[in-house]
Amino acid sequence: MLGQRKRLGALAVAVLVTAVSGCAGWGGGAGGGGADSINVLMVNNPQMVDLQRLTAEHFTKETGISVNFTVLPENDVRDKISQEFSSQAGQYDVASLSNFEIPIYATSKWIAPLSDYIDKDPSFDQDDVLKPMTESLSGEDGKIYGEPFYGESSFLMYRKDILAAKGITMPAKPTWQQVADIAAAVDNAQPGMRGICLRGQPGWGQLFAPLTTVVNTFGGTWFTEDWQARVNAPEFTEATKFYVDLVRAHGELGAPQAGFTECLNNTIQSNVAMWYDATSAAGSLEAPNSPVKGKMGYAPAPVVKTDSSGWLYAWSWSIQEASKKKDNAWKFISWASGKDYEELVGEELGWSRVPAGKRASTYENPAYLKEAAAFAEPTKQAIETADPRNPGTQPRPAIGIQFVDIPEFPDLGTQVSQDVSSAIAGRMSVDEALERGQELADDVAERYRSREAK
Repeated sequence: MLGQRKRLGALAVAVLVTAVSGCAGWGGGAGGGGADSINVLMVNNPQMVDLQRLTAEHFTKETGISVNFTVLPENDVRDKISQEFSSQAGQYDVASLSNFEIPIYATSKWIAPLSDYIDKDPSFDQDDVLKPMTESLSGEDGKIYGEPFYGESSFLMYRKDILAAKGITMPAKPTWQQVADIAAAVDNAQPGMRGICLRGQPGWGQLFAPLTTVVNTFGGTWFTEDWQARVNAPEFTEATKFYVDLVRAHGELGAPQAGFTECLNNTIQSNVAMWYDATSAAGSLEAPNSPVKGKMGYAPAPVVKTDSSGWLYAWSWSIQEASKKKDNAWKFISWASGKDYEELVGEELGWSRVPAGKRASTYENPAYLKEAAAFAEPTKQAIETADPRNPGTQPRPAIGIQFVDIPEFPDLGTQVSQDVSSAIAGRMSVDEALERGQELADDVAERYRSREAK
């Protein structure tokens, strides 16, 4: 136990400010810094790469503002942004941040409020942005600090044909017990097919993304409103045992190493009959070359004690407070997160590549709905019912559904996930895993109680 405490000793320093050395590929940094240019630091996912390709021909041509992109893998870009924004170096004007970082950065005054820009730019139409997105990208002062580029929630994906062959109808609003019963019934429905895929790979954004939503709906929480750790509480324990037992009994092969990508591959390859995960996965399942296209059904995230339980995540844009080019930075954000950009992507690259999940109007667009008919409405419903400020059965000390929005959570969640993954592998019990997790969470909670007592 003492070793666990030592491992969390470094958490006194904000986890988001990471010391990085020897990271190949960062050299040179941002490009030129002319008066009519801005520097953008962003993650290298496909939607962002599409944006980079379209910027010069459209945004720069229309505005005269050139954009110098620095594009890095997710882990690298998080470290780079943390270094840049915490030091307020001002080298980058805009960065891609998630709804995990934005409230923290807003409190630290590392990013600029956008509310005044939004008020002066009615064509951006903030009211069209789905309400949970706006809430999750706002600071404690009520101001908006980020605009979503694309977003997601979570839902249950299942093989309609497999369930039908067993005479099973998926409930319109399934409970976790119903899902477990269905997983048992469809296990080995085809040779080598397991009942369900659930992430077991360690990581606060891997295993604990879905598992924390299960904890929430079972009535559990990482921390109470007054910063009491509840990792080994009965509700947290019951939820974790349910999850571990389900994946051990009816889950995918190699579950302790399975994350999003592995579950996606298992579903596409018909190795599993159901999968609970991100709504963004549906685009791959329904892609023209997908073997399961047209065979999938989509149901809300399963519940126990709450009305809904889907998570909320958004890659978004924020402006560094130290930027000297905030006006031009906003023009870029307004374009990249605007309605016209979605139309541009749909018309030039195809509607399946639209960065969706952020605007109500997307789900009223006939061209998009034609491409995404199978999953568009379930995705919208999942996002609209996500409540980042009230995700469970009790008040929380910080915003967040599948995470606790504090700098310490990535380290805390990852360490606890390693032990829960070991429980999935059968190397320790859930009780042992959560007892260790409770001690780690106590260390974090004590720090926050001490701060509030001052």
